[in-house]
Order: sequence, then structure tokens, then C-alpha cells
Amino acid sequence: MGMASITMMFAAFTSAYIVRQAAGNWLEFELPALFFVSTGVILLSSASLHGSYTAFKKGREKLYKGLMVLTFLLGLAFVVLQYQGWQALAASGVELTTNPSGSFVYVISGIHAAHVLGGIAALVVALIHAFALPFRFSAARKLRFELTATYWHFVDLLWLYLLFFFLFQ
Repeated sequence: MGMASITMMFAAFTSAYIVRQAAGNWLEFELPALFFVSTGVILLSSASLHGSYTAFKKGREKLYKGLMVLTFLLGLAFVVLQYQGWQALAASGVELTTNPSGSFVYVISGIHAAHVLGGIAALVVALIHAFALPFRFSAARKLRFELTATYWHFVDLLWLYLLFFFLFQ
């Protein structure tokens, strides 16, 4: 339900973007390269979390924990790179209040980053379970991991959608 409502929210944002773009007074600009770097980082984070989940199921504790830490660090790196991307936008003259086109990019990518921070919070809980509890495979732990991974992959795919939307709209 949460992912469905998030999907609807971003569908509304991108719909509003299209409607407002058609109204005119729209500034054309290129996205900073940092947004593409952050895309690579978030894709790597999905791969590392999937590897962590696979290692968890196979009982490979060290690999499971190591890849989980890597996923967490890549998630933080994504948010930092997004912030740096916003700074690069501002440095190029596209500030939050300069033009509606820039405002949409800041707001949509910012709300996405907030959802990534929610995923990072879920990863923190998963890391606490990984390092504070004795390692053992159980149905409850598997379910918690699957829910965390599903959300994480969801925000990754959502970012890909948003990036392509910004590029081709």
C-alpha cells in the first residue's frame, strides 16, 4: 500500500510537470552530471543489497553483513550526490525559485531523496539485526529482509523513472 501511494504521488508530480510545461515560461537546462553518477550509485546499491540477501539465504554471514554495510554506504552516497547535484544546478543559474522547471526538479528529486532516507532508516534496522542478533536464518528475518529489499529496489526503480522522465520530457 505504501509503495502504491508513493507511486501515485510521483505520478501526480510528473503529471503536474507536464501540464505546467505546456503552459509556457519553461526554462530548458541540462541535468548536472552528478545526477547520472548518483544513478550509478543507487543501481550498485540495489545490486549489493541483492547480493546481501542471496548471501543471507545461503548462510554466508560475513558476505551478508559486508554487502549490507556497502548498501547502506551507497545509499548515503546517493543522497550526498543528490545534494551536490542540487548545488550544481544552483551554480548553473537554476535555483529553486528561478523557474518552475527548476522548481519541479528540486521538489521531485528532493521528495525522492526523502524516500531514500526512509529506506536508509530501514537499512539501519536491518544492520542492527545483522550485527546485534546471532546469525540465523528464520522465516521472520527472511520476511523483514525481503520487505526492506523490496522497498529499496522500489526507490531505485523510481529514481530511474524520474531520471528518464527529466531527460525525455
